[in-house]
Amino acid sequence: MASHTYKQYAVLVSSTLAFTVCFMIWMMFAVLGIPIKQQLGLNETEFGILAATPVLSGALIRVPLGIYTDRYGGRIVLFLLMLSCVLPIYALQFATRFWHFLLIGLCIGMAGGSFSVGTPYVARWFRKEQQGMAMGVFGAGNAGSSLTKLVAPGIIAVAGWQMVPTVYAAVMLVTALLFWAFSYQDAKHLVSSKTSFAQQLALMKDPAVLRYCQYYSVVFGGYVALALWMTKYYVGEYGFDIKHAAFLAACFSLPGGVLRAVGGWLSDKYGAYKVTWGVMWACWVAFFILSYPQTSLQITTLKGPLSLHMGLNAPLFTVVLFAVGVAMAIGKASVFKFIADEYPDNIGAVSGVVGLAGGLGGFLLPIMFGMLLDLTGVRSSAFMLLYGAVCVSLVWMHFSFRPLSRAAAGKH
Repeated sequence: MASHTYKQYAVLVSSTLAFTVCFMIWMMFAVLGIPIKQQLGLNETEFGILAATPVLSGALIRVPLGIYTDRYGGRIVLFLLMLSCVLPIYALQFATRFWHFLLIGLCIGMAGGSFSVGTPYVARWFRKEQQGMAMGVFGAGNAGSSLTKLVAPGIIAVAGWQMVPTVYAAVMLVTALLFWAFSYQDAKHLVSSKTSFAQQLALMKDPAVLRYCQYYSVVFGGYVALALWMTKYYVGEYGFDIKHAAFLAACFSLPGGVLRAVGGWLSDKYGAYKVTWGVMWACWVAFFILSYPQTSLQITTLKGPLSLHMGLNAPLFTVVLFAVGVAMAIGKASVFKFIADEYPDNIGAVSGVVGLAGGLGGFLLPIMFGMLLDLTGVRSSAFMLLYGAVCVSLVWMHFSFRPLSRAAAGKH
């Protein structure tokens, strides 16, 4: 019989693999959306809607999936969720109209709900002082976003975009079977509750939950939005082809997933508040730099006109974007450390609500990016929007935690 330690790490590894594949599929329109946009003749706003549609269903399904995980266990819920996505993924290659892609995208998007299943499922296998690290390792499955940027362009180049759904459907099916074979269930982790969905959603009235929703809409919603948008951004702003653009976009997506485990370790060691505060300031600085558009100036001098150009070139842009990916990876873990510390008996439901907010951020932001681009013609307007969102987070954190800091200082 397998030991408890073996089961712990078998669950962690198999769940992380499953989440990586789910996230890879959830973000597939980041690459597939570009040839589909050309095929259908979509404008920027329509492209944003196309890319974000799977994110919407993945966000909305997170609350019920988190509740089902508390009641029935993460193993069966995640397995059935993955199986339910196989047929819609395969069917995508037969879509020909915009509404076809949107409808199938909603079905595929259910894969994004896997986060609200895996987070409580994994966390309950570990002690409280290890939960930040465990959830961070699991959350590293966000790297699936970069995986799709590395795999999909090659498939498209060789066999066309229609081959990607066939490959991804096969990968999802095999991964679901592997997860079932190597994962475990513990009846002691189930939460016996007759609480309704409406009562669970009442958690939104809790000021702390609302606060974490806002933070997560920035660090996760912003991450998802940029992961969907950056390949196209590189194509339009710097003139790269889809293969090279996707590779450079992966420089943002990869650390945004892999380093989440580091964020969990830092949160265990230094506390969720300090880590999240530092993350928000790092994003504030980076988005301020990224917001500056390509600018040409002509100055009249005694010797004639002097032309100046200001703006980030592709290498510098990629370096700053990489820093944003690192910060967001750490922030995604630190926000969920707040939840594990404050709601140990209700991790599934609270993580579902917070995950819903993050997913909605990932759905709305690409659409807003497209609308701003259509309206202003300035691509860096996407970063201007994110800069404003980070400002809101910093102000909210300051005024929310200042009374707590004063009370702790007085007690000390």
